Amino acid sequence: MDKWWKYINEGSSRDRIKTLDGDIGTYLDTGPQREGSPYKTKRAKFKGKKFNDISAPPAQGAVGLEEEVEPESFEIKSTLSPKFWNSDKELKKSISRRLQKIADDFLKGLQMDVVMEDLRLTGSLANYNWSKYSDVDLHIVVDFDTLDAGNAEMVKAFFDLARVKWNIYHDIMIYGHEVEIYVENVGHKTISSGIYSIANAEWIIEQTPGDESIDMGTARKKSDDIQTKINLISHYVEEKPKSALKSIKKLKDKIRRMRKVGLRSDRGEFSPENIAFKILRREDALEKLSNLKKKAYDNYMSMRL
Repeated sequence: MDKWWKYINEGSSRDRIKTLDGDIGTYLDTGPQREGSPYKTKRAKFKGKKFNDISAPPAQGAVGLEEEVEPESFEIKSTLSPKFWNSDKELKKSISRRLQKIADDFLKGLQMDVVMEDLRLTGSLANYNWSKYSDVDLHIVVDFDTLDAGNAEMVKAFFDLARVKWNIYHDIMIYGHEVEIYVENVGHKTISSGIYSIANAEWIIEQTPGDESIDMGTARKKSDDIQTKINLISHYVEEKPKSALKSIKKLKDKIRRMRKVGLRSDRGEFSPENIAFKILRREDALEKLSNLKKKAYDNYMSMRL
């Protein structure tokens, strides 16, 4: 494990990230895999090690909730985003090349060679519910067993830390959409109605436009309920930091369960639960909750005369 923390923490002649921010527990997306890559593998061992979650939350700037997300941003479109896709539903070559370059640079920054089994675009930009808020969800597929067979948890922890640092340090935009890198293991199934293999220039899961509709009223009710709880916590985060930390953990668990239930329902990405999660993310409620966790943690751990 020491070797892997060295990769994360030490600087080098390469353009690497110098700071560590982010709560890796919130980055859980995974997906199905394919073979084929020009990258080579250098093996490293995690055996006998145990990964412990980071306790303290990331340091982030405070963001308010003044701006509401317009319901129209969740409407189902009749076509894929014309900025990204040709009329034959093939990702535009200029975008494909740029995303492959970004993934390549990310892997080079790890100071080791890694086999990239596939490179995939998923999320709303790979289906018909895209909007100006959509991120470019770029998934690098890696076989964790080639790094340390049977110890996928530690390998995932390393990649999570590396990609969170990358996403925080970089602010890459493709036609107004922010690029977010993920690293996923082979054999894990992602819950998405659209998955496109950039490496193979083909659809793995292709959504067809239909009569999908969104229950915006229910979604807003769920998101408003959570935002009310966040606002209540903010009133006692200084006076009762221990209680605030317990409330924040309980609320974060609720948010994760809510989204998981929605994604696993018949409606999937279009479920009120998943739309509520997106509203919370777009209105910076999740960031506010992370800021409250940091504040409560610092207050709880501080010693004053």
